[in-house]
Amino acid sequence: MKGGGGGGKRRWRVLVIGVLVLIILSTLVPLAFLLGLHNGFHSPGFVTVRPSSPFDSLSRVNATKHSQRDLSVRVDEVLHRINPVLPKKSDVNVHSRVMNGTSITDSKNRGLPVSPAVVAKPSPANKTKTKASYKGVHGAIVNTSHKGVQGAIVNADETQRTCQLKYGSYCLWREENKEPLKDAKVKHMKDLLFVARAYYPSIAKMPSQSKLTRDMKQNIQEFERILSEGSADADLPPQVDKKFQKMEAVISRAKSFPVDCNNVDKKLRQILDLTEDEASFHMKQSVFLYQLAVQTMPKSLHCLSMRLTVEYFKSSPIEVDDSDKFSDPSLLHFVIISDNILASSVVINSTALHARESKNFVFHVLTDEQNYFAMKQWFIRNPCKQAAIQVLNIEKLELGNSDMKKLSLPAEFRVSFTSGDNLASRGNRTYYLSLFSQSHYLLPKIFHKLKKVVVLDHDVVVQRDLSPLWELDMEGKVNGAVKSCSVRLGQLKSLKRGNFDPNACLWMSGLNVIDLARWRQLGVSESYLKFYKQQMSGGSESREAIALQATLLTFQDKVYALDDKWVVSGLGYDYYINTQTIKNAATLHYNGNMKPWLELGIPQYKSYWRKHLNREDRFLNDCNVNP
Repeated sequence: MKGGGGGGKRRWRVLVIGVLVLIILSTLVPLAFLLGLHNGFHSPGFVTVRPSSPFDSLSRVNATKHSQRDLSVRVDEVLHRINPVLPKKSDVNVHSRVMNGTSITDSKNRGLPVSPAVVAKPSPANKTKTKASYKGVHGAIVNTSHKGVQGAIVNADETQRTCQLKYGSYCLWREENKEPLKDAKVKHMKDLLFVARAYYPSIAKMPSQSKLTRDMKQNIQEFERILSEGSADADLPPQVDKKFQKMEAVISRAKSFPVDCNNVDKKLRQILDLTEDEASFHMKQSVFLYQLAVQTMPKSLHCLSMRLTVEYFKSSPIEVDDSDKFSDPSLLHFVIISDNILASSVVINSTALHARESKNFVFHVLTDEQNYFAMKQWFIRNPCKQAAIQVLNIEKLELGNSDMKKLSLPAEFRVSFTSGDNLASRGNRTYYLSLFSQSHYLLPKIFHKLKKVVVLDHDVVVQRDLSPLWELDMEGKVNGAVKSCSVRLGQLKSLKRGNFDPNACLWMSGLNVIDLARWRQLGVSESYLKFYKQQMSGGSESREAIALQATLLTFQDKVYALDDKWVVSGLGYDYYINTQTIKNAATLHYNGNMKPWLELGIPQYKSYWRKHLNREDRFLNDCNVNP
């Protein structure tokens, strides 16, 4: 019995010891990783796909395999790699504005990178050597060509180009609206402090450098004290410049001694990883907020819509009876698909203002149920010369069994691609293409008594009389539109199925002359639904990409090319459109993210839009509408 009891106690002790060992190991292993003892450890964060850099190609420091001279060279390489992170003192207050690394003379090749993103392949004339993939905001992959970039350091211009490919017009907006840093010196202090801490352990082990050790410790403590008391340059003490000089002198002396490069290398890697992760986080956060500002209705416009709706039901407005004009085919009919009151008003005001005889102009505004009464009240309060205006609620129209009765605005697609043979000379070109939405395919049913209409997007401004558009001989075509040959069908990777002419130029919405009689004769709406359902059943692409393919297939060989002077596009993303080109154009199209009624709109183009807005309406003041 005693022997059995002793064996049980021994087993119990073994179990206790085993549990204690496991507890100790489970504590030490995470602690080791937290302290960065594992040489392959890197800070977590967003992963970016980019060409391999010399920094990544460095092998880990091994004191038993490398001489002290080799280690010093390796540290110099790491310092050179993070040089942009550690600015020179003379560069702290310098603020430069660089736009894509290109000049105004090549603004024609400058576009911007709305939702969704479409990817274009490099032009067939430009052969690609090596390919790298960049994932866009909406998951689209952009193929770019690289030649001889192995081991090259990516410069600031290339970073800007990559930003444009990934995030679109946000990058140019950021550059144009960049503000001077309020904590540039503070950031510089943190960088110097980090480098000093990296060298301090090695210097402290040298008995002959006790004075340098004391100086380094004193400067490190002084920097820590200053940083604990302020987070902006205005909080720094007056004598901070002298402290910069002392710290830089101490670091310079420390670099002149043989040091433990393993420790320095590890510390510098940490600051590089942390800085890259922080920059990536702030970039993605800024892009999200930018997209939110672009896609969300401003509070002032929402207020305007609500106030007008309430006023409509309170005042019992007297509407002008122009019903006989709404279906008269002898008049000039314009169609605007919009849920934006101000945008629709500007389109109608600018068109009627430049008309030879506005009494012959009839405007049909297609909107949704939410904005229907507000839109009607606005145009009752703000009539436009002698033109007739009809506001239609698309959700209440008798359109049979149509499943497209929900209002959909013209779809805008971001197309980005690169051209050129090498990294240095490659020019990014990104465009916003605006095409028909599903609501456009209801026009023949809605206006069944009309033979021809002109469709205007709600982000256009008219500067010339549009009456001559009704005199065009469209040669049997259905859609008269301006074509953009800067992007061809063969360059769109999204067009995976369908018989496309790869050399055909893309057409744009914005200003479109629609022959409704020919549309009905060719069954264009039926063809679109057929292509759309086929694409939906045969692939896994997004609805937007499928709608793009169906629209391009539907109108292939049915588009009549208008003269380029009818429309100038790009005022919603391109900062460098020639002023004379804008003045000579019949219509200005603000396609892109930066619409003129948004705070993000491009300032130099807003004046063309503002002058057609009735700013005297009291509801604009009540809702603080000041686009």
